[in-house]
Amino acid sequence: MGKWAGKVVIGLTGNIGTGKSVVRRMLEHLGAYGIDADALAHRAIARGAPGYQPVVDHFGKWILTEQGEIDRSKLARVVFGDKEALARLEGIIHPLVLQAIDWLVQRASQRVIVIEAIKLLESGLASTCDSVWVTYTPPEIQLARLMANRKMTESEARQRIAAQPPQEQKLAAADVVIRNDATFEETWKQVQAAWTRLVPRSPEEAPAVSVQRKPSVPQSSLSVQRGKPRDSEAIARLMNQANPSARPVTREDVMAAFGEKAFLLLCHENEVHGLLGWQVENLVARTVDILIAPGLAPEVALPPLIQEMERSSKNLQCEASLVFAPTYLSDESFWKKLGYEKRTPSMLGVTAWQEAASESMRPGTTLFFKQLRAERVLRPI
Repeated sequence: MGKWAGKVVIGLTGNIGTGKSVVRRMLEHLGAYGIDADALAHRAIARGAPGYQPVVDHFGKWILTEQGEIDRSKLARVVFGDKEALARLEGIIHPLVLQAIDWLVQRASQRVIVIEAIKLLESGLASTCDSVWVTYTPPEIQLARLMANRKMTESEARQRIAAQPPQEQKLAAADVVIRNDATFEETWKQVQAAWTRLVPRSPEEAPAVSVQRKPSVPQSSLSVQRGKPRDSEAIARLMNQANPSARPVTREDVMAAFGEKAFLLLCHENEVHGLLGWQVENLVARTVDILIAPGLAPEVALPPLIQEMERSSKNLQCEASLVFAPTYLSDESFWKKLGYEKRTPSMLGVTAWQEAASESMRPGTTLFFKQLRAERVLRPI
């Protein structure tokens, strides 16, 4: 029995480039509530947050940006290779992160919680978990991912890999090992199998959906359901139908996308007429994909999708919703009716929200913002 009564808590760890976040999102697709401990660590030292002043007092004001925020890259250079400095930093941050995790777990309505933390074992957080999962990837794939996804040079990537304890140390402590070195589908099968062993009573899934090519749908008959990886083929068909001039999207493309985001599907009689792709990271909901089948009016299709996204995001304790609308859906008056305001990333005010907007905003999109709750995790004091 773990620390939190009535909860099944999965501690998820693994070395850099092994796909921890992909596995966390898979578990979220299965119904778990995901917590990214590393993102909480960033929140803990944001300007005004509880860890900010102790870090500045110890390491000096030279680590600050012109805007007064802690420059995490400068801070990383200080503690990289200096065990004493790293221990001091962790001594400031870890208690705050543990407090935030405890607060989130206790408030979560979901029975299963997954806590992703690169230092799950070293911090002692593993002792509060019911099951420890470790992602494993061969070193050559780690190297390739860091160079491709994080734009590191080969020497930088090798240095980051070498700075961490050997993967075998984490594997020795694992209850479940997820080998993440092939396709998304193969990793998904491993995660599903381990989930079934840990949480045998999963609700029955709805049948897979298809795509309606010529929609003629009364608004009252539309429903929104959560997309599953098994719906990938239908999602790909809708994407190709909505963007016929773009590169064709394959089922495998959509399966891989499930490692980054969730999909809400607008359905009528088990056929897809629209979709919304969104991510929840660091307690911020980011809607990055909106597609509507030809012939269906946005004012009919969008409200139920946005409302379900907000409901799900609030259930995941999100503080804010960011919608990145394509040009043809950027009518400000329409979004105002849904409670959204047009913003730029710099106008958002909260560091975590600004970072989320800057990371997710694509060229040709307009940002619309809505605050979902006033209470914030590790908020300024």
